[in-house]
Amino acid sequence: MKKTALGMVAGLATALSATTAMSDITVAYFLEWPMPFEYAKQMGTYDEALGQKVNWVSFESGVKMSAAMASGDVHLSVSQGVPPFVVATSAGQDLQILDVAVSYAENDNCVVRSELEIDKSNAGELAGKKVAVPLGTAAHYGFLKQMSHFGVDVGSMDVVDMDPPDAAAAIAQGSIDMFCGWGGSLRRALEHGNVLLSGAEKTELGILVFDVTSGPTGWVAENSDLVAKFLKVTADANAMWADEANRAKMLPVIAKDAGMDEDATMATISTFTFPTVEEQLSGAWLGGNAQTFMKGVADVFVEADSIDSALDSYDGAVNTGPLASAGGM
Repeated sequence: MKKTALGMVAGLATALSATTAMSDITVAYFLEWPMPFEYAKQMGTYDEALGQKVNWVSFESGVKMSAAMASGDVHLSVSQGVPPFVVATSAGQDLQILDVAVSYAENDNCVVRSELEIDKSNAGELAGKKVAVPLGTAAHYGFLKQMSHFGVDVGSMDVVDMDPPDAAAAIAQGSIDMFCGWGGSLRRALEHGNVLLSGAEKTELGILVFDVTSGPTGWVAENSDLVAKFLKVTADANAMWADEANRAKMLPVIAKDAGMDEDATMATISTFTFPTVEEQLSGAWLGGNAQTFMKGVADVFVEADSIDSALDSYDGAVNTGPLASAGGM
């Protein structure tokens, strides 16, 4: 398992260097992951607010986002999972968290194939089973924490590193016993199985699930005003979505950008929470709790032999300056 978490960050950088035509600013995001910022994306609001073109590039995982930022192909990543961010920074990549993009305990989980008839009452039967997990991601962290909770030795399992779309197809074909992932892939996997724990149950165990907007420290320092404007547009889109009167006009635009139909988009985004700027800057999030949580994630990955070591502290991996500036705009 260790081969992926660190190796992908270095190995993908070269492969991705030729995939994106550099624009004024290049931003990574996920398809099938509907969020209010996509309305602003489609409306050209980012381009207008920043005074330059934003080139948007979709990725399959937060690990690949890290690699693209390492290679210089991507300047910002929207909705990068905290675990892949932790893997990258623990390995020495100089990245910073800039905001809390979304909290989604119900939209990242593991699904056990129905035929196995395994749930939380007999989860120990997962020993020896084959599971598809995108290593170094939020899904990987959640998988490790759930297996620890149920007393299942991960070393006894056949763990395959697989992106969620491929894993969803694999569980449908019956070639894996358990899927771990998020978004549209999770919805498709649930057609063929069941979760072990609900989002609320995972939260009770301390398995927080949230994504961030991240960027390379050097680039952010050189472009702090630009970053603040970017975060302001995102915050305004979140506030717009929070007013239900706007959803009828926003939903079709978000669905189109996410590559989903409107029903699936609403079903997914309804499980998301978008903290306000004030909430993000509070102690519950970037004011301290996020840094403590990242240290916990890193320690779990070290114990699982997925990364070599953790940082002593992740305080330096959070930069609230641009977000505070955005809040004052």
